[in-house]
Amino acid sequence: MDLPVMPPLRPMLARAVAEIPPGMHYEAKWDGFRALVFRDGDEIEITSRTTKPLTRYFPELVEGLRERVPGRCVLDGEIVVARGPRLDFDALLERIHPAESRVRLLAERTPASFVAFDLLALDRTALLDAPLHERRAALTAALRGTRQPVFVAPATRELAVAEQWYRQYEGAGLDGVVAKPPDLPYRPDERVMTKVKHERTADCVVAGLRHHRTGPVVGSLLLGLYDARGRLQHVGVSAAFTMQRRRQLMEELRPLVMDSAEGHPWADWAREEAHAEGRMPGAPSRWSGGKDLSWVPLRPERVCEVAYDHMQGDRFRHTARFRRWRPDREPDSCTYAQLEEPVSYDLAQVLTAPR
Repeated sequence: MDLPVMPPLRPMLARAVAEIPPGMHYEAKWDGFRALVFRDGDEIEITSRTTKPLTRYFPELVEGLRERVPGRCVLDGEIVVARGPRLDFDALLERIHPAESRVRLLAERTPASFVAFDLLALDRTALLDAPLHERRAALTAALRGTRQPVFVAPATRELAVAEQWYRQYEGAGLDGVVAKPPDLPYRPDERVMTKVKHERTADCVVAGLRHHRTGPVVGSLLLGLYDARGRLQHVGVSAAFTMQRRRQLMEELRPLVMDSAEGHPWADWAREEAHAEGRMPGAPSRWSGGKDLSWVPLRPERVCEVAYDHMQGDRFRHTARFRRWRPDREPDSCTYAQLEEPVSYDLAQVLTAPR
């Protein structure tokens, strides 16, 4: 491979802000795997945000890219999997599998798409130093008329349109809105864009904790909600605390620590065979990187309020943010019924929005 922009390369990143800023180039924030595509003739390499190779996991994308994108180019975008009118991040996670036979099977069952939103090189020209508006024009020209599995991300310069997208697109499984200065050159691995994500709050039962890697202080709180049958389901974790706060939380929760998981709603977590029977929180995975996933059961008696952006199935898509204790709430009142559901929106309408 001989391109004017070569791997390894880390993509340009965004920092979170509370409101959509005016005077920007706006795009939807996709809920998938950030990926860079390098093509030099028949050679195609797909790399992750951390430069890890993704090519082998998406053979149908490799074939589609060969048919749909210029013969020599470097693209920045997102790999997504859609089921019906929504993105499905769980199905995308399943695509990362060590077995070649499984990779091929999933490529047929849950084919992925690539949504391109930046062009870093074309033919023999590097575009990293070109302003965004020039790269965008080159991208739409290079991918004009493309179709599944390669799309160009919709974009607008109108703040009102971006605000409408922010309200509507969540129903199609998208994360929010990304805002980019129109004259911004491409700056790898720097947080020079901004992103506005949806945030809601929920009252959750704190039913366990994991120790921090440095010692016996709180690393993360394990959060639960009761389902319609009265079972406490694990919905995610809250983990962003200062070291002082980790020590404080450990002292606050120490009276709730159980000697064993016996009698705990998640007692099956302690049984290895239970993990083999199905996907359970706390099980080792390809994404755990060998981390210690052991946990400390707590009597499920305390309630906290957390902020979250959106749900993926029956759990929080990202780590929830601890807001406060809720001594006024009873644990059994913490149910899925309190969660806000976004209005449904067809993903096909997102992909045919203005470019």
